[in-house]
Amino acid sequence: MREMSGNILLAVVCLCLIQTRIAASLSFSWDNLSLFNVNFKTPTILGRSIAMDSNLRVENEVDPNIDEDSHLNTYGLIHKYGYPAENHTVETDDGYILTLHRIARPGAIPVLLVHGLLDSSATWVMMGPNKALGYLLYDQGYDVWMANVRGNTYSRKHVKYSTHHAKFWDFTFHEMGKHDIPSTIDYVLNYTGVSQIHYIGHSQGTVVFWIMASERPEYMDKIILMQALAPVAYLKHCRSPVVNFLAEWHLSVSLVLKLIGVHEFLPKNEFITMFNRIVCDETTITKEICSNVIFLTTGFDKLQLNETMLPVIVGHSPAGASTKQMQHFGQLNRSGAFRQFDHGWLRNHWIYGTLEPPSYQLQNVKAKVALYYGQNDWLAPPEDVEMLHSRLPNVITKYLVDDKEFNHLDFIWGIDAKELLWDRMFETMKNEENSVL
Repeated sequence: MREMSGNILLAVVCLCLIQTRIAASLSFSWDNLSLFNVNFKTPTILGRSIAMDSNLRVENEVDPNIDEDSHLNTYGLIHKYGYPAENHTVETDDGYILTLHRIARPGAIPVLLVHGLLDSSATWVMMGPNKALGYLLYDQGYDVWMANVRGNTYSRKHVKYSTHHAKFWDFTFHEMGKHDIPSTIDYVLNYTGVSQIHYIGHSQGTVVFWIMASERPEYMDKIILMQALAPVAYLKHCRSPVVNFLAEWHLSVSLVLKLIGVHEFLPKNEFITMFNRIVCDETTITKEICSNVIFLTTGFDKLQLNETMLPVIVGHSPAGASTKQMQHFGQLNRSGAFRQFDHGWLRNHWIYGTLEPPSYQLQNVKAKVALYYGQNDWLAPPEDVEMLHSRLPNVITKYLVDDKEFNHLDFIWGIDAKELLWDRMFETMKNEENSVL
């Protein structure tokens, strides 16, 4: 019965996401559980739903730059726009081989950018010069390094396993925080010869920092300042339909995914890339629907979404994650705690020595921390950020972005992110550097 329920539920969600004619409101409930309830505008043109008050433009041809950028990798994007691009390779102490991208400014203070869930290093440059945080940090005089955690587009190798092995995908964000980020930080420090770096993380990029501090607190001495964009730890008030679905139906979804042999969640393959481009291509008039589907997991803010860039966004994301990683997010929502992966009481006792998984030690986050959050963030709502803030020992600033619609992805892709947030970040970085001198 549980298996059947999981299959039915998963099928309904998939059907909702691929409809070309969307009803006035999209909702789904099971017993007393409301998975999502999102309003869509329903007027149609040529049988496809669009918003009549939208600034949508139907064009006959895709801008060649946009089409090219949707296919270029991170190195190619940086090189195309005349910035000094470098590829670096990092091997973790548990055998994963990670790609690290750099906009090189030798001799400058390094800043490490760590992407969010289902994302990659491309997120920091895909919007282009003068619009992407990676380029703007370089223009501010920094040596910019962009991490890629295990399992994403650029980090799909292991010294022993291939991506066809289930063992390759046996990780969550716990291993990223314990192995990937420390190994990446050590590489940057050794390569540049400095003793400290700036750290900027978005979403999951903040989760792995808290975990690193909990499990390997000595790394706090290597950080000048940690700036957390849409910081995630507690998911008690999370409004993401995807995370809430995984939380309420984690056993059924797990069974379904294991039955079909999927260890990678949303694999980055040619089929998915092609499907995303069909839905979100600049030449189609389904852009409004596409943006709703993308933002279904994170919240909606149409005013900050540069819809012209949607083909580039879907060309680079989703960039891959493990199924276990997604389950872990669901567990955090279900438990309301920030703790390690729950294997079930028997395996927990064997692995942890306790029936429940141990909580992460946020009191170990001794580095200076700046928290930036938004009112319309489904994954990092203000209530959960406040809970995180109360448990961190060294927060120097906490800033709620002055835009009530600012959402989870606006921190990295928002049209007005520079004026609303990034300029403030640059100033905070300079102030902390001056205080160290």
